[in-house]
Amino acid sequence: MRRGRIEVICGSMFSGKTEELIRRLKRAKFARQSVEIFKPAIDTRYDESDVVSHEGNSIPSTPVDTSANILLLASDTDVVGIDEAQFFDENLVGVCNQLANRGTRVIVAGLDLDFKGVPFGPMPALCAVADEVTKVHAICVRCGALAYVSHRIVDEDKRVLLGEQTIYEPLCRSCYQKALEKDQKKNQPQ
Repeated sequence: MRRGRIEVICGSMFSGKTEELIRRLKRAKFARQSVEIFKPAIDTRYDESDVVSHEGNSIPSTPVDTSANILLLASDTDVVGIDEAQFFDENLVGVCNQLANRGTRVIVAGLDLDFKGVPFGPMPALCAVADEVTKVHAICVRCGALAYVSHRIVDEDKRVLLGEQTIYEPLCRSCYQKALEKDQKKNQPQ
């Protein structure tokens, strides 16, 4: 009898979320469990299909457009991995619950906050229903403290903007507040 559960790995960009997801999935494969990995089809930064960490580690995955597709493709799987969960629709919570209720171990990784410090997509609800939540932290690039948020360093206001270190920097709460104040001063009319 398999025991289903939901494990969430969350934090800012550059905190090692995908690295931890890959580590857990590779361990499950080593234990001869059947594993399926999914990512949002819009995330093509490093590879069209593989889940790839910033460190360059990767694992084969299936890109999907909606969370409902995960249910269709993960029928009799021991472990399901989902990367970049913040980009999925709100139905992802129900999908993860259905999988866990039928005995599947579900491991989900994603940003808990967007660049404005607002809870991102289905992540808050996933954290609420998870059996285990692991919050990982990047290091603030300005002071060396634990990072709190992924600060966007380009002038673009749309919520979803795929990018790397040229677009985002991990900041602690204090440095993030200072960056917001600086941005506000910069944008005030002279």
